[in-house]
Amino acid sequence: MEQVDAVVIGAGVVGLAVARAVALELRNHTDSPSVYVLEREGSIGTQTSSRNSEVIHAGIYYPHGSLKAQLCVRGRELLYEYLIERDLPFNRLGKLIVAVNSEQDQMLAGIKARAEKNGVMDLEFLTQRQAQSLEPELYCTSALLSPSTGILDTHSYMLSLQGDAENAGAFVVFHTEVVKAECSGGNISLHTNTGDVIDAKRVINCAGVSAPLLAKLFEGADQAQIPKAHYCKGNYFLLQGKSPFKRLIYPVPEAAGLGVHLTLDLGGQVKFGPDVQWVEDPSDLSVEPSRGELFYGAVRSYWPSLPDHALIPGYAGIRPKINSEDEKSEDFKILDKETHKVPGLIHLLGIESPGITSSLAIAQEVVKRLF
Repeated sequence: MEQVDAVVIGAGVVGLAVARAVALELRNHTDSPSVYVLEREGSIGTQTSSRNSEVIHAGIYYPHGSLKAQLCVRGRELLYEYLIERDLPFNRLGKLIVAVNSEQDQMLAGIKARAEKNGVMDLEFLTQRQAQSLEPELYCTSALLSPSTGILDTHSYMLSLQGDAENAGAFVVFHTEVVKAECSGGNISLHTNTGDVIDAKRVINCAGVSAPLLAKLFEGADQAQIPKAHYCKGNYFLLQGKSPFKRLIYPVPEAAGLGVHLTLDLGGQVKFGPDVQWVEDPSDLSVEPSRGELFYGAVRSYWPSLPDHALIPGYAGIRPKINSEDEKSEDFKILDKETHKVPGLIHLLGIESPGITSSLAIAQEVVKRLF
């Protein structure tokens, strides 16, 4: 049995950001902190962290006062500062949120008002002519320009976080899954699939899609507020050929997501998505080519000249939802000792978009609640 200062479960973007922050904080309390990051896969960020749009969000859409709004706006600034400081690849290229009819024109005003309540003060209304002067291939009736939206190389970001965490005393352990946890006497014992038992003063559940199921394994913790996991698959299709746009293009948001939007990666590849497909099995990440037919209509609402047969299946990711298809979208849920009655235990649940943008701010919040 091994005693460590902290264990982070999950080596995705959020888990690595948390491990970095916790290890750095522990260095203020001990000369040689011991922090383990347990990852059941064989490398970092193989799930949601590598299957998303790689967008740095401004913080526009989320309800005022929500954790998503607060942590996204704070996290965006922290993330840009981090990327600049470490010379990591990103592009603050901006995005257009586009209306395509009079009803959506009116909805843009509400989006702008919500963004300003969240502290996003740089949105700019554009007329049809102004938007098309920026993006000649675009169809819209009006638009909002978000200059603080950007894109990043998520893998480079994760590698940097891992390096920071390890330099501060953390150690990433792969092919290791927690199968049982016992909370008693101010200590948390983690039993792993390898047969090891790790005693930790602090445990942070950053398991993403698996986080609600993992939270149920903690014996001795009050589990009344642990939500059920729900899985919302997002499929992406890639454009064959050169991008006609210089910025990200987002339609007015849908209920479960932000619509089939157009994003670019740092190499200039255009991807469309994610769509919304509620599923029971989060392990099925295949993209059905037939779903591409639904993409053409959605994309042509703002890019009418999308050629036939131009889209090819790309990849899919799972939104780690804690609400069902019939329920309103839930906020990030951070459960600490106030809810489950176990000091030193944090569960991060429902960390979907804008999780990457919020990652450094989420890590700060975890440190604030643990120390």
